[in-house]
Amino acid sequence: MVHPYQDSYTISFEHLNDMLNYHSKLAALSRWERTEVNNLKVEPLDEKSPFYNDLSSFHPDVMEDTVKDTASNLGLAIWLTNHHYPVRDTAFKSLLDRAKIGGTSIPKLPRNVLANTLNECLAIQKSAMALLLVREQKVSAVHSGDERDYSILPIDKLLEGIKSKLNQRFSGNTFDGGYSDHALTSASWSLPSQTDDLLGSYHKTLAAQGKAALATKLTPGIRFSTSDTGVASAKVSALLLGLSYPIQIGGMVATEHRGKTTVEDFTNSLDMLFSQFEDSVRRLESLAAVYLEHPVNAMTAVCKKLSLPKKQALEAIAMFDMAYGGNTATAHDVYFAMQEVMFMLKTENSPVSKMLILEESMARALTLSWTQYDYAKAVIW
Repeated sequence: MVHPYQDSYTISFEHLNDMLNYHSKLAALSRWERTEVNNLKVEPLDEKSPFYNDLSSFHPDVMEDTVKDTASNLGLAIWLTNHHYPVRDTAFKSLLDRAKIGGTSIPKLPRNVLANTLNECLAIQKSAMALLLVREQKVSAVHSGDERDYSILPIDKLLEGIKSKLNQRFSGNTFDGGYSDHALTSASWSLPSQTDDLLGSYHKTLAAQGKAALATKLTPGIRFSTSDTGVASAKVSALLLGLSYPIQIGGMVATEHRGKTTVEDFTNSLDMLFSQFEDSVRRLESLAAVYLEHPVNAMTAVCKKLSLPKKQALEAIAMFDMAYGGNTATAHDVYFAMQEVMFMLKTENSPVSKMLILEESMARALTLSWTQYDYAKAVIW
């Protein structure tokens, strides 16, 4: 069993109220601490650390198992308000940002060397402030403490804002499910009552090309994602639902955790997404009019350009090649064939955070000029 204090903890939700309650309680138990960057002191936390077996040096809330979990992962602790706190892996990038260091070699350093390096660099940041998120017994983020640089957007309030807007704009909307880990939260809704309004023309285009069975499966939806540990802004994007994996079709709006933004700013931005939904569908529909002479080569070139996972992409390309057997196809056919990559990753239990990033990468294909990738010569990858 995975516990909330563990870096690997994840939780899924079937009901929106459960998700709202979870994040409301999490927000109540979380603390945001503002302090000078040069006051931060980092120490190695492994089995050789002098306080590894001394819980008295940690905050009273910190349990022995939490210390051990950190020692097995990031292996660092921070001295904050007269106590040590284990540092979660989600805080590592923001901690490096406060120290103004980076590079691929940094994570490979021995923990004692890494801690000393961080402390040397943190100590010279004379006028900088840090905003630390303490959650589930660990420091989970070390944001900039300047209010112009990071704005706290509570996840439960963002969810409530989406719920309210959806109920105003799209009656009959259905919560499809939600997910949270220490880095990312996401949720999706389907809009079955708006299928004719949003997808009517698109369905007719598919039916005219002999794809009526596909059309009947598709319904519109939206995906929400956010992070208060610095992984992502608060985003909402348009989806097509009904197949083995949701298809993101662009139309994303994002509210950054910057510039004193508020939950109200995020909620107001949803109107933009809703007004752009039909434009996103039209962009997808337009691919059905783009005919490719060499669709397998085009699919290979686009997958390569988007840096999709090579192993799964090559499998999807091979499946598409077998299905079309050298015939022409539309860019729409190829785009849907590319979705097999997402289904493969889903069946392999890939992390949800990775899947969401790939969804965004996949959606970029809708803005490409597909004929430029219709190469007569085979594409080497």
